Amino acid sequence: MSDIGDWFKSIPLITRHWFAASIVVPLIGKLGLVDFRNLMLFPELVLSRFHLWRPVTATLYFPITPNTGFLFMVNLYFLYHYSTRLETGAFDGRPADYVFMLLFNWICIVIIGMLMNMQLLMIPLIMSVLYVWAQFNKDTIVSFWFGTRFKAHYLPWVILVFNFIIGGSFVNELIGNLVGHLYFFLMFKYPMDLGGRSFLSTPEFLYRFFPNRRGGVSGFGVPPSRPAAPEQAGGDGGRGRYNWGHGFRLGGE
Repeated sequence: MSDIGDWFKSIPLITRHWFAASIVVPLIGKLGLVDFRNLMLFPELVLSRFHLWRPVTATLYFPITPNTGFLFMVNLYFLYHYSTRLETGAFDGRPADYVFMLLFNWICIVIIGMLMNMQLLMIPLIMSVLYVWAQFNKDTIVSFWFGTRFKAHYLPWVILVFNFIIGGSFVNELIGNLVGHLYFFLMFKYPMDLGGRSFLSTPEFLYRFFPNRRGGVSGFGVPPSRPAAPEQAGGDGGRGRYNWGHGFRLGGE
């Protein structure tokens, strides 16, 4: 148990709370402590009865059944792995900027979910974070099912196609990818590549709650630089080793 506790404490702060909530909220619904329908997003109840908690719980809740258990575990892995790598990589020492990215993506996903009458929003938010990680690490080689290897730039779309083949749906993945692209484009690509103005900026109140431990990403015209050292297939800092989605920089073989 101490090993599990040490591992949990090693997860960076924001990812740790998001990861824990994404386990606790589904378990609350599974155990019947709260009617699981109260954890889902129903736009009419949000707008007419002011069930303002639903946009939050719908992002954390996932129905756990024998048929969905594997998918739930896969998405927990994606959340833990890619959120950790973003928080300790591109956003290392910049918790306010990372929280702002999550808030921006979450707001966009909630708006889309309300318009499309979606009840569950966990997968889109996780995929949006995975997409942003892939943009920061586009030349990193990742491994996927059946030993396939390709640049991380393609990973969000490979997951979309794979889930469409095995599950017949790609809406959640598509929404996550599009929202992640919107954030990255407005925050980095448009100002940097096209010379446009920066449309997004982390609000000052977030810096008061989550003070930066190093220089901020102010202006957001240039993405935070990536570490020069190659990424190893198990991550660092004693975190677990995985094959799905891990990789190393191109030329690091």
